[in-house]
Amino acid sequence: MRSRFLSDQVRLAHRGPAWHGSSIAENLEGLDAAQAAARPVREAHSIWEIVLHMTGWTEEVKRRLGGGAPSVPERGDWPSVGPVSEAAWADARAAVATAHEALAAAIERFPEDRWDTTVGDSLDQPLGTGVTYAAMVAGLVQHDAYHGGQVGLLRKALRV
Repeated sequence: MRSRFLSDQVRLAHRGPAWHGSSIAENLEGLDAAQAAARPVREAHSIWEIVLHMTGWTEEVKRRLGGGAPSVPERGDWPSVGPVSEAAWADARAAVATAHEALAAAIERFPEDRWDTTVGDSLDQPLGTGVTYAAMVAGLVQHDAYHGGQVGLLRKALRV
């Protein structure tokens, strides 16, 4: 029961319709590589950096559901964009979509009796430990909503 609810929340956050507003996919629609890499707010991350960040944390949560010990994402917390091209931007958008769908599928396979098990040994909010598996997944959905809002504001700053 919880598995279905949580997997639905991950999918809604990514592709919508999201209750909080535009989903991640909706916020990314129509952006080209130059827009995604731009810094309309000098001290803020670019849209592309945010997408890579969300992808990494989504993959990390899936890895934990599969039995992996809590860690920072393999890609890093804030991976660099690298060379800017339309192909690389398409790959980044595809990766975030794939990561969310893979997580939703992993959630559906996760044993119902383990949702209240604690992830990690102690509370570490930046690492997302010391909470239950259910809270970790809910936290990722909140994380996506937060960063999705940032993407929406950056789009406004770019006037796109």
